[in-house]
Amino acid sequence: MRVLSLLVCLLWYSNGFAQMSLYTEKDGQMRLTTAGALHFAALPLKCMQHAFPYKTGIVFSDSSYLKAPQTYHPAFYGCYDWHSSVHGHWMLVRLLKMYPDLPNAAEIRQKLAENLSQENIRQEMLLFRNKENKGFERIYGWSWLMQLQTELITWDDPLGRQLRQNIAPLAWHFSNAWRDFLKKIVYPIRVGEHTNLAFGLRLAWDYGMVTRDTALQSAIREAAMRFYAKDRNCPASWEPGGYDFLSPCLEEADLMWRILPAATYKTWVKEFLPGLFEKDPQLFSIAAVKDRTDGKLVHLDGLNLSRAWCLYGIARQVGENGNAIRELANRHLHAALPHVASGDYAGEHWLATFAVYALTVEY
Repeated sequence: MRVLSLLVCLLWYSNGFAQMSLYTEKDGQMRLTTAGALHFAALPLKCMQHAFPYKTGIVFSDSSYLKAPQTYHPAFYGCYDWHSSVHGHWMLVRLLKMYPDLPNAAEIRQKLAENLSQENIRQEMLLFRNKENKGFERIYGWSWLMQLQTELITWDDPLGRQLRQNIAPLAWHFSNAWRDFLKKIVYPIRVGEHTNLAFGLRLAWDYGMVTRDTALQSAIREAAMRFYAKDRNCPASWEPGGYDFLSPCLEEADLMWRILPAATYKTWVKEFLPGLFEKDPQLFSIAAVKDRTDGKLVHLDGLNLSRAWCLYGIARQVGENGNAIRELANRHLHAALPHVASGDYAGEHWLATFAVYALTVEY
């Protein structure tokens, strides 16, 4: 099947599609093309069933965990680490929904069905019920799993319906875990990596909207208002940090338009990021990467991509003031997209997800 899929893709390319752009511009925003979908889908397909190299983040509560990670991560054991595997699966579902006739669609469907089986998800659940690992992948991995479930719920397809039933117990577990966590957290987590609170809340909010999980939405709204509603003059000039793949200022701004009434948000965001509303915004210059074989330094390619999706969302909410912001988003994408498939696993195991999200997100 894999060889056949590869041959089909090569033939598809030979018919002239290889010269097509991976993305195009529509209404001032960069958008994914079919050629781009095929290009980016190849990256998680290449790693989602490759067990090594693998970076585990679990606590070994006893010697029973001294075995291959695939035994306790039978669904999400590929693509270097748990969260990258999860959002690689999300990306493939998103692409199948948008481009069901991709030449490698059969391979994508087969691998999704193999990895996201009911039994595999049941085994994954055991780890999160372990006392020492109840906080494993909090915040980033929890939220991407919920985003995967959001994508499946909105996919009108027999495979999608089966997979969302399989994943539902784990998504529901994370919904409960989020609510419990938000009762206890005293301060927001304003960092540029996995534990950024605003980014996690945003993905969890989208899940709550689709699933009508009103208890989760209420907990997120209360936390967002408690932590962020009075924020002013975010120190954007301090960004980026050397390992960032998320912008603390922009992720907060991208969350809050979901929480605040539209008119209130327009006032809030101009007070929170006043420099963004200059005629030619000087904030958020393109992040530079000097070594794409370094797993931490290549994070900055991801930062350029995630900044773009935040800027698109902000631009949409501020209406006529958004053109310069939208153009800033496009500059970030133009800088980052050529490096998603760099040839080095340090970035290739995850960057395609950020590219596809930035090029396909809807507001």
